[in-house]
Amino acid sequence: MGNLNKTDDVIFNFFKQICDEKNDEKCVKLGNDWISAMENNLNNMELQLDEADKIKHKEDIKNNRDHLNSLKNKSSSEWREYATQCMIEIMENKRS
Repeated sequence: MGNLNKTDDVIFNFFKQICDEKNDEKCVKLGNDWISAMENNLNNMELQLDEADKIKHKEDIKNNRDHLNSLKNKSSSEWREYATQCMIEIMENKRS
């Protein structure tokens, strides 16, 4: 559970950085960097699955890719709003 909390803290801090960034272009770049990192993670996880697990998790993988695609081309204000919502969700999950 400790690693999960550390991961949550890293993710929270990344989203805080998006929210705190005053320069709109840098804010969007941070958001796009987030998408790239998550796409890389998803690709790496998918590569490690055997065929049975790929079939089993096909819908989850598709949903994750669709979610990442929906984040592309967000404006800085949209990224700040998204990051704020993610931070709230992380905090709520820590209380549970």
